[in-house]
Amino acid sequence: MQQKTFVIEGSRINAIPDFYAEINRLFMAGEDWKLGNSLDGFNDLLHGGFGAITGDERVVLVWKDIAHSKAALGVEATRKYYEEKLSPGAPFNRRYFEEKLKELEEGRGQTYFDIVMEIIADHPDITVVSA
Repeated sequence: MQQKTFVIEGSRINAIPDFYAEINRLFMAGEDWKLGNSLDGFNDLLHGGFGAITGDERVVLVWKDIAHSKAALGVEATRKYYEEKLSPGAPFNRRYFEEKLKELEEGRGQTYFDIVMEIIADHPDITVVSA
């Protein structure tokens, strides 16, 4: 099985939109469209079939400055993300995001970084290496 390696420049990630800008830089360079700020879209990307992942290779993500990314996608960024999902008129499941925000505030919820890492972990052919 073929292997592809991608280097995430973690120092470029200072907020959630920066994470997607970095993902688009790495995986969507040859496409005429970009991935939106969507965890579901990120998960779909990792399944392959569009962008740089075809779906039939092993992928190594070398994540430089991962501690910087972890802090940038931490509690504050996650709180803002949930609050945006709860804004008036937002079409999202309010009860779900209220519960997630409550868990975060109580110190038992996942950060955005944790969610990203969980999504990656659900793809057995993808490995993250901290650099």
